[in-house]
Amino acid sequence: MSEVKLVTVGAAEDGIRLDRWLRRRWPALNQVQIHKLARGGQLRVNGARVKADSRLVAGALVRVPPLPEGPLPRPPEAISDRDATFARGLVLYEDDEVLILNKPAGLAVQGGTKTLHHLDRLLGAWGEGPRRPRLAHRLDRDTSGVLALGKSPDAAARLSGAFARRRACKTYWALVEGNPKPDAGVVDLPLAKLGAEDRERMVPVGPGDPNGKAAVTEYATIARAGLRAAWLALEPQTGRTHQLRAHLLALGHPILGDPKYNTLSSVAASGPLKLQLHARRLVIPHPGGGVIDVSAPLSPEMREGFRRFGFELTEAAPVGP
Repeated sequence: MSEVKLVTVGAAEDGIRLDRWLRRRWPALNQVQIHKLARGGQLRVNGARVKADSRLVAGALVRVPPLPEGPLPRPPEAISDRDATFARGLVLYEDDEVLILNKPAGLAVQGGTKTLHHLDRLLGAWGEGPRRPRLAHRLDRDTSGVLALGKSPDAAARLSGAFARRRACKTYWALVEGNPKPDAGVVDLPLAKLGAEDRERMVPVGPGDPNGKAAVTEYATIARAGLRAAWLALEPQTGRTHQLRAHLLALGHPILGDPKYNTLSSVAASGPLKLQLHARRLVIPHPGGGVIDVSAPLSPEMREGFRRFGFELTEAAPVGP
C-alpha cells in the first residue's frame, strides 16, 4: 500500500485488538512491524496515538500508513460440501441483500489463533469476493440465535448502521438464577474491560471512570420456576462485549450455565447446563426498504434449560406484529 488510508472499524469488529485487525487485512504484516508503526505514531485511531494491543470500537477511524509490501495472501480454502450444507441449514431468512442465520451455541463468529472452525469460514458457502456475506454484528461463541449479515458491502453497511443508530431491536431470552425484583426494569451500568485474552471480562464501573463505556439493558420476567430460576426477555440498548452477562451478574441474577460471569450458587443451580442465553428475535430495517422481523427457534442448549426448570414456550407472548 503506497498511501495513507482512513479505514472504518465495522460493527462486527467492535472490541478487536488493533494488531489483529491489521493482520486480517494485511496478512504480510508481522507483529514487530505493527509495534514499530504504533510506537512511531503512524498508526492512529480517531486521530490519537494507540498501542498495538489497543481495542477498537465500531465506527472508529483507523489511520493506516503506507505498509511494506509482502506476498499476496493465500486464497481462502474451499469449504467441504458437508460444511456448505451445514451453513445453508442455518438460514432463517435470505434475499438478494440480506442473510440471517440461526447461529448455534459453541460456534465462534470469527476465527483466531486457536479457533479454526468458525462461522466466517463457513460463509464461503455463498461464494468469495463480492458474493461473500459480511457480518453486521456479533454474538458470543456460546450464545445461540439470530445473526444478521449483508450480502453486499452496501447492505452490510446499512445493517451495521441500523445497529449503531439503535434502529434495530434485539430480543434475547435468558434463564437466570433466582427471581429479579422488580419483575421488569432497566440496568444502566457502564462497563469496562479488565484482563486480556481468555481472562478478559467486563466489570461495572462508576459513571466517571474514563475506561467505562455506557451500557443499558432492559429486562422483563416471562416466567419463574419457583425461587430457583426465572426466564427473562432482554433488550440491550447498547452493544458492549458480554453486556447481558455482566449486567445480569451485577443485578444479582447471573445467567445460568455461564462459565465466566457466575457465582458459586449459580454454578450449583446450573448443573450440566451450557450458557442459557439465546438471541430470540431481531427487528431491523431492510437495506432496500421495509422491515425484517425474524425469530430463531430455541437451541438444544436452551431446550435443556427449559426441561430442567419446567418452562413452556406457550408462557411467552406470541412473536409477531
